[in-house]
Amino acid sequence: MALGVVVSARTVRAQVHETVGTRAQGMGGAFTAVADDATATWWNPAGLAAGAYFNLILEAGSQREPVDDKAVPGWRGGSRGFAVAYPALGLSYYRLRISEIESAGSTASDAASRQDQGAAPVRVRLRILNQFGATVGQSIGAHLVVASTVKLVRAGGAADVRDRATTSLDTADDLNPQAEMHAGLDLGAMAKFRIVTLGLMVRNATESTFGDGDAAFRLARHARAGIAVSSGGGQGATQITVAADADLTRTDGVWGEERRFGAGAEVWAPSRRFGIRGGIGGNLIDRVSPAPSGGVSVAIRPGTYVDAHVTRGSDEARRGWGVAFRVTF
Repeated sequence: MALGVVVSARTVRAQVHETVGTRAQGMGGAFTAVADDATATWWNPAGLAAGAYFNLILEAGSQREPVDDKAVPGWRGGSRGFAVAYPALGLSYYRLRISEIESAGSTASDAASRQDQGAAPVRVRLRILNQFGATVGQSIGAHLVVASTVKLVRAGGAADVRDRATTSLDTADDLNPQAEMHAGLDLGAMAKFRIVTLGLMVRNATESTFGDGDAAFRLARHARAGIAVSSGGGQGATQITVAADADLTRTDGVWGEERRFGAGAEVWAPSRRFGIRGGIGGNLIDRVSPAPSGGVSVAIRPGTYVDAHVTRGSDEARRGWGVAFRVTF
């Protein structure tokens, strides 16, 4: 019976990784080789070494794809997070709520099927994840940092089959998942050579399965790599960072397999009181659906920032928003 549960469990969708991080999403998800704030605890644990002496973040955000809540397939994700970090230690808590709707008996549907508003059954799913993490890192030589996040994940899922004509993502939100807890491990590495930084992140190095039956899901191993080039930005100089990310592994999405990519840039004024960023993200397999994004950071006092981002693709692509309160010194 246990083997059957593991085999039948579905992997958590690809959108989970990119649901966290206001600055990261403002750069189109190109943050694996940047990760210089407390969200390094999510994006790349090795980034803690590149950040400020102290960094605290409170954030919230939401994403959906496509815009129509009744579209089949479709998903909507909401996140809340808190993280505090020093150069060698980070503590974090993230809560994700992912609602999905897809054709019953299928793991994916093409875009044309979303125009069929008949009474065919659809499957709705709700997954809730609460992750508590402790991040530690270690420098190896002058150029390389490796780090890990040891985490406790309390998560649960629920699924049901409903009538297509009367079902939306709000229906999934009404489901009642049963939660359980498992330990997990994320690994990260960063290598810096003058103005170039290379980053590698392996999420869920120890895979976990939650729930049973049709509601079962698996936090599958997920690898992502990135590169960033920065102008350095010395005292009184404008700092410019250009970055790109790509998944090294495939993950399941409501449209089938996905390998996400992201590319973006961030510019900070010489005073460090204002920053602006932009980027674009999408899928490298089949349904690309590129979604541009942008964001700003404004210092309300020295070392205290309000960050915001907006992702706005077409009606069929990803859209979202996020805000964060960040303290750094």
